[in-house]
Amino acid sequence: MNALDKVPPEFLHALGTLRKARCRGELHLAEIPAPARLAPFAVALGAEVLAPGPGTAATPLHGPAAMALAAASGTPDDDETELATGRFILLHDPEGSAVWDGEFRIVTYIRAQLEPEMGNDEMLGTVAWTWLVEALENHKAPYRAAGGTATRVLSESFGTLAERPGSIDIELRASWTPATSDVTAHLEAWSDMVCTFAGLPPLPDGVTPLPNRRRN
Repeated sequence: MNALDKVPPEFLHALGTLRKARCRGELHLAEIPAPARLAPFAVALGAEVLAPGPGTAATPLHGPAAMALAAASGTPDDDETELATGRFILLHDPEGSAVWDGEFRIVTYIRAQLEPEMGNDEMLGTVAWTWLVEALENHKAPYRAAGGTATRVLSESFGTLAERPGSIDIELRASWTPATSDVTAHLEAWSDMVCTFAGLPPLPDGVTPLPNRRRN
Protein backbone atom coordinates (compact mmCIF):
# COMPACT_ATOMS: atom_id res chain seq x y z
CA MET A 1 0.00 0.00 0.00
CA ASN A 2 1.44 3.38 -0.97
CA ALA A 3 0.93 6.72 0.78
CA LEU A 4 -1.80 7.84 -1.63
CA ASP A 5 -3.96 4.86 -0.62
CA LYS A 6 -4.29 6.45 2.83
CA VAL A 7 -5.46 9.81 1.48
CA PRO A 8 -9.26 10.31 1.40
CA PRO A 9 -10.75 10.58 -2.11
CA GLU A 10 -12.33 13.93 -1.17
CA PHE A 11 -8.93 15.42 -0.38
CA LEU A 12 -7.40 14.01 -3.57
CA HIS A 13 -10.24 15.63 -5.49
CA ALA A 14 -9.59 18.96 -3.76
CA LEU A 15 -5.90 18.75 -4.67
CA GLY A 16 -6.86 18.17 -8.28
CA THR A 17 -9.05 21.27 -8.32
CA LEU A 18 -6.18 23.36 -6.93
CA ARG A 19 -4.06 22.37 -9.92
CA LYS A 20 -6.79 23.68 -12.25
CA ALA A 21 -6.69 27.21 -10.80
CA ARG A 22 -5.64 29.98 -13.17
CA CYS A 23 -3.80 32.49 -11.05
CA ARG A 24 -2.52 35.87 -12.10
CA GLY A 25 0.83 35.89 -13.87
CA GLU A 26 2.37 38.33 -11.39
CA LEU A 27 1.93 35.77 -8.63
CA HIS A 28 4.83 33.38 -7.97
CA LEU A 29 3.17 30.32 -6.44
CA ALA A 30 4.90 27.26 -4.99
CA GLU A 31 4.08 24.43 -2.60
CA ILE A 32 5.53 24.83 0.89
CA PRO A 33 5.51 22.53 3.95
CA ALA A 34 2.01 22.27 5.38
CA PRO A 35 1.30 22.55 9.11
CA ALA A 36 1.06 19.11 10.65
CA ARG A 37 -1.10 19.79 13.70
CA LEU A 38 -4.06 21.67 12.28
CA ALA A 39 -5.72 18.76 10.49
CA PRO A 40 -5.08 15.13 9.49
CA PHE A 41 -4.54 16.24 5.89
CA ALA A 42 -3.23 19.56 4.61
CA VAL A 43 -1.53 21.23 1.69
CA ALA A 44 0.07 24.69 1.71
CA LEU A 45 1.04 27.12 -1.02
CA GLY A 46 3.29 30.14 -0.65
CA ALA A 47 3.07 33.16 -2.91
CA GLU A 48 4.93 36.36 -3.57
CA VAL A 49 4.40 39.27 -5.92
CA LEU A 50 7.49 41.04 -7.23
CA ALA A 51 7.69 44.61 -8.47
CA PRO A 52 7.23 45.17 -12.21
CA GLY A 53 10.35 46.30 -14.07
CA PRO A 54 10.88 50.01 -14.80
CA GLY A 55 8.59 51.33 -17.49
CA THR A 56 6.34 48.26 -17.55
CA ALA A 57 3.28 49.74 -15.88
CA ALA A 58 0.56 50.53 -18.39
CA THR A 59 -2.05 51.53 -15.82
CA PRO A 60 -1.88 53.39 -12.48
CA LEU A 61 -0.44 51.53 -9.52
CA HIS A 62 -1.17 52.01 -5.84
CA GLY A 63 0.38 50.92 -2.57
CA PRO A 64 3.70 49.01 -2.62
CA ALA A 65 3.72 48.67 -6.41
CA ALA A 66 3.62 52.44 -6.78
CA MET A 67 6.44 52.85 -4.27
CA ALA A 68 8.61 50.26 -5.98
CA LEU A 69 8.09 51.75 -9.43
CA ALA A 70 8.82 55.27 -8.19
CA ALA A 71 12.13 54.08 -6.73
CA ALA A 72 13.14 52.05 -9.78
CA SER A 73 16.41 53.08 -11.42
CA GLY A 74 16.55 50.50 -14.18
CA THR A 75 18.94 48.07 -12.51
CA PRO A 76 18.23 44.31 -12.52
CA ASP A 77 17.68 44.35 -8.76
CA ASP A 78 14.57 46.47 -9.22
CA ASP A 79 12.71 43.43 -10.52
CA GLU A 80 13.33 41.63 -7.23
CA THR A 81 11.44 44.07 -4.99
CA GLU A 82 8.86 42.12 -3.03
CA LEU A 83 5.43 43.75 -3.01
CA ALA A 84 3.34 41.19 -1.14
CA THR A 85 3.58 37.69 0.27
CA GLY A 86 0.99 35.17 1.30
CA ARG A 87 0.15 31.63 2.30
CA PHE A 88 -2.83 29.52 1.26
CA ILE A 89 -3.49 26.39 3.35
CA LEU A 90 -6.18 23.81 2.64
CA LEU A 91 -7.08 21.61 5.62
CA HIS A 92 -9.16 18.44 5.59
CA ASP A 93 -10.58 16.39 8.44
CA PRO A 94 -12.70 13.43 7.20
CA GLU A 95 -14.56 13.40 10.52
CA GLY A 96 -15.56 17.03 10.14
CA SER A 97 -15.21 19.87 12.59
CA ALA A 98 -17.90 21.77 14.44
CA VAL A 99 -15.65 24.84 14.47
CA TRP A 100 -15.18 24.67 10.70
CA ASP A 101 -18.79 23.68 10.01
CA GLY A 102 -17.50 21.16 7.48
CA GLU A 103 -14.69 18.79 6.51
CA PHE A 104 -12.53 21.39 4.76
CA ARG A 105 -11.08 24.71 5.90
CA ILE A 106 -9.03 27.29 4.03
CA VAL A 107 -6.57 29.32 6.09
CA THR A 108 -4.79 32.28 4.51
CA TYR A 109 -2.29 34.99 5.30
CA ILE A 110 -1.35 38.05 3.22
CA ARG A 111 1.15 40.80 4.02
CA ALA A 112 2.14 43.91 2.08
CA GLN A 113 3.91 47.18 2.85
CA LEU A 114 1.98 50.41 2.42
CA GLU A 115 2.82 54.05 2.18
CA PRO A 116 2.59 55.63 5.68
CA GLU A 117 -0.31 57.84 4.63
CA MET A 118 -2.29 54.80 3.48
CA GLY A 119 -1.34 52.69 6.47
CA ASN A 120 -2.66 55.32 8.89
CA ASP A 121 -6.11 55.33 7.33
CA GLU A 122 -8.65 54.13 9.90
CA MET A 123 -10.63 52.31 7.21
CA LEU A 124 -7.71 50.14 6.11
CA GLY A 125 -8.74 47.03 8.06
CA THR A 126 -12.30 47.26 6.77
CA VAL A 127 -11.05 47.61 3.20
CA ALA A 128 -8.75 44.60 3.57
CA TRP A 129 -11.65 42.44 4.75
CA THR A 130 -13.82 43.78 1.95
CA TRP A 131 -11.20 42.67 -0.58
CA LEU A 132 -11.52 39.10 0.69
CA VAL A 133 -15.31 38.99 0.66
CA GLU A 134 -15.63 40.62 -2.75
CA ALA A 135 -12.91 38.46 -4.31
CA LEU A 136 -14.73 35.30 -3.23
CA GLU A 137 -18.02 36.68 -4.51
CA ASN A 138 -16.50 37.80 -7.84
CA HIS A 139 -15.09 34.32 -8.42
CA LYS A 140 -18.35 32.68 -7.34
CA ALA A 141 -16.56 30.69 -4.65
CA PRO A 142 -19.26 29.50 -2.21
CA TYR A 143 -18.20 29.56 1.43
CA ARG A 144 -19.42 29.87 5.01
CA ALA A 145 -18.11 30.54 8.53
CA ALA A 146 -15.57 33.15 7.41
CA GLY A 147 -13.51 35.01 9.97
CA GLY A 148 -10.33 37.00 10.07
CA THR A 149 -8.13 39.70 11.51
CA ALA A 150 -6.56 42.70 9.77
CA THR A 151 -3.49 44.14 11.47
CA ARG A 152 -1.34 47.19 10.81
CA VAL A 153 2.33 46.71 11.72
CA LEU A 154 4.42 49.84 12.29
CA SER A 155 8.19 49.52 11.82
CA GLU A 156 10.55 52.24 13.07
CA SER A 157 14.36 52.25 12.91
CA PHE A 158 16.82 53.66 15.44
CA GLY A 159 20.55 54.03 16.04
CA THR A 160 22.64 53.23 13.00
CA LEU A 161 19.43 52.57 11.08
CA ALA A 162 17.77 55.83 12.10
CA GLU A 163 17.85 57.19 8.53
CA ARG A 164 15.77 54.30 7.29
CA PRO A 165 12.20 55.55 6.74
CA GLY A 166 9.39 54.08 8.79
CA SER A 167 7.00 51.66 7.17
CA ILE A 168 3.54 50.27 7.79
CA ASP A 169 2.53 46.77 6.75
CA ILE A 170 -0.99 45.44 6.43
CA GLU A 171 -1.53 41.82 7.42
CA LEU A 172 -4.69 39.84 6.84
CA ARG A 173 -5.20 36.47 8.51
CA ALA A 174 -8.43 34.81 7.47
CA SER A 175 -10.12 31.45 7.19
CA TRP A 176 -13.34 30.12 5.74
CA THR A 177 -15.05 26.84 4.90
CA PRO A 178 -15.55 26.08 1.19
CA ALA A 179 -19.00 24.76 0.40
CA THR A 180 -17.59 21.85 -1.64
CA SER A 181 -14.29 20.08 -2.22
CA ASP A 182 -13.87 22.03 -5.47
CA VAL A 183 -11.59 24.86 -4.36
CA THR A 184 -10.44 26.12 -7.76
CA ALA A 185 -12.33 29.40 -7.47
CA HIS A 186 -11.11 29.89 -3.90
CA LEU A 187 -7.43 29.79 -4.92
CA GLU A 188 -8.11 32.08 -7.87
CA ALA A 189 -9.91 34.55 -5.61
CA TRP A 190 -7.07 34.46 -3.10
CA SER A 191 -4.46 35.05 -5.82
CA ASP A 192 -6.37 38.16 -6.87
CA MET A 193 -6.36 39.32 -3.25
CA VAL A 194 -2.58 39.00 -2.97
CA CYS A 195 -2.12 41.05 -6.14
CA THR A 196 -4.59 43.63 -4.88
CA PHE A 197 -2.63 43.95 -1.65
CA ALA A 198 0.49 44.46 -3.77
CA GLY A 199 -1.22 47.35 -5.57
CA LEU A 200 -1.25 45.76 -9.01
CA PRO A 201 -4.03 46.66 -11.47
CA PRO A 202 -6.43 45.90 -12.89
CA LEU A 203 -8.70 45.58 -9.91
CA PRO A 204 -11.56 43.15 -10.56
CA ASP A 205 -15.01 44.63 -10.92
CA GLY A 206 -16.51 45.38 -7.54
CA VAL A 207 -13.27 45.28 -5.57
CA THR A 208 -12.82 48.30 -3.31
CA PRO A 209 -9.56 50.22 -3.86
CA LEU A 210 -7.40 51.51 -1.04
CA PRO A 211 -8.61 54.75 0.54
CA ASN A 212 -7.17 57.86 -1.03
CA ARG A 213 -3.90 59.07 0.44
CA ARG A 214 -4.27 61.87 2.93
CA ARG A 215 -2.64 65.15 2.03
CA ASN A 216 -1.47 67.77 4.50
